[in-house]
Amino acid sequence: MAAQTPTSRLALPPELVTRARELAAQAGAPIVDLARRHTTVSVERATLRLAGLGGADADGIPWVNRLVDTVRADLDADGGLAHGVSLPVWDALLRGEADDLAGLAEKAGAGSVRFRLPTGDDADRAGQAARQAVGHGIRRLDERRAEREQLVTEIGDAPRKPWIYLIVATGDIHEDIPQAQAAAREGADVIAVIRSTGQSLLDYVPEGATREGFAGTYATQENFRLMRAALDETSRELGRYVRLTNYASGLCMPEIAALAGLERLDMMLNDSMYGILFRDINPIRTFVDQRFSRQVHARAGIIINTGEDNYLTTADAVEAAHTVTTSQLLNEYFAHEAGLEDWQLGLGHAFEIDPAVPDSFRLELAHALLARELFPDAPLKWMPPTRHMTGDIFGGYLLDGFFNLAGALTGQGILLVGMMTEAVVTPWLSDRDLALRNVRYVMESAGRLHEDFHPAPDGFIASRGREVLGESVRLLERIVGDGHERGLLDAIGDGTFGLMKRPADRGRGLDGVCAKSETYLNPATDILQEAP
Repeated sequence: MAAQTPTSRLALPPELVTRARELAAQAGAPIVDLARRHTTVSVERATLRLAGLGGADADGIPWVNRLVDTVRADLDADGGLAHGVSLPVWDALLRGEADDLAGLAEKAGAGSVRFRLPTGDDADRAGQAARQAVGHGIRRLDERRAEREQLVTEIGDAPRKPWIYLIVATGDIHEDIPQAQAAAREGADVIAVIRSTGQSLLDYVPEGATREGFAGTYATQENFRLMRAALDETSRELGRYVRLTNYASGLCMPEIAALAGLERLDMMLNDSMYGILFRDINPIRTFVDQRFSRQVHARAGIIINTGEDNYLTTADAVEAAHTVTTSQLLNEYFAHEAGLEDWQLGLGHAFEIDPAVPDSFRLELAHALLARELFPDAPLKWMPPTRHMTGDIFGGYLLDGFFNLAGALTGQGILLVGMMTEAVVTPWLSDRDLALRNVRYVMESAGRLHEDFHPAPDGFIASRGREVLGESVRLLERIVGDGHERGLLDAIGDGTFGLMKRPADRGRGLDGVCAKSETYLNPATDILQEAP
């Protein structure tokens, strides 16, 4: 559990903070139990990827999809994925059906192999072989994590906090690379390659380097590799390690998390609520996938970014402020349970109050400082204004400046660069340059202002912070209710977060969820739950 700061600048009652975390744990525990009792097609595919299976057939369908789908169909009478894919897959290899996973996947795609559920000694041997193969992949995660730590030591780290986070996404990875390198030279500490629109709804991960995408670039293992290599080169040039971000969300959350760890990405957007609320992905599917993906992130030393900022694009940023805090508390609980440490929790929040609201800046400061006080050791991700960017680029530039100032005053950890052309066009390089100048000016002139910023304990800002925390506690009490295990699922179904109603028995990907049998085996889950 995260420690509190010695002296709260908002005079938060310690007993209220403790109560909030206790309620978050009560609300989250049934979800964790649900995730432990289920698997998904994407969890099983991620396990095969950790064992070394990659590539795709002539139609672009990944071999992991071919293999999982064939196993599921062959074992349909025995429960499909209820036992996991590891036992039937490695049993087939031990029976000589193919020399390796790639060959087995090709035979599965051609319909020339049948899978069975082994028992007795055959099951024991298959389980041992699966653990050995998957263990190689997890050791690779460990190696890439150690490599990152060594590079930060050798090259140097970002000179200050917050880290300046900039999005680059043209759709063409070979165009993204020079733009990302230019952004790093202009001061960006973190480069985010946003995904092509709609990729979160694909139930497969595309293969290879991609040169087309709409409003983003496809997340693929090869694109990860190319961008990481380019930013390593630029890191050495600049004398500071430049971090790389992508998105482990959507229907392939576990797979993309595994690929990110294997290719040494440093941050991943990873939040089940975003996919549930804004992509209508089934809640159970997403919570199961989230737990596995966060176990991978924990092992790989990757910082997660959560998506609470998105609630404020659909709900009023003042009235719904407590839903952001509630979700942050839940995300902290889920992250800790999966093995993530405080330094890996890039909990999200945003500067989205209508500027026409009286005292809007003071309200923004109260909300940002509340997050900072509740999660003092987390590298909070502070998001710029988007909802109320009108196309007035001069007003937008000023609003971004106020956002940057709020980040400095409240000691945020990761600051996403806002664009004055947010409501007009996809940003040009010149727009990014001006936006970075805005950030640099504020951080160079006021970057340590948080050391001097102490709101009056009985003033507007502190009172508002306590008010939002109290509303969050009341919301968590309502979610927990009489202990009904579907409390959080029901709250999501009722539209509590972001005004989106997402029932647990609906949504994309539900057909990819399966309850585990007593003989279920997944060596990846077993290894990730053990101490490294």
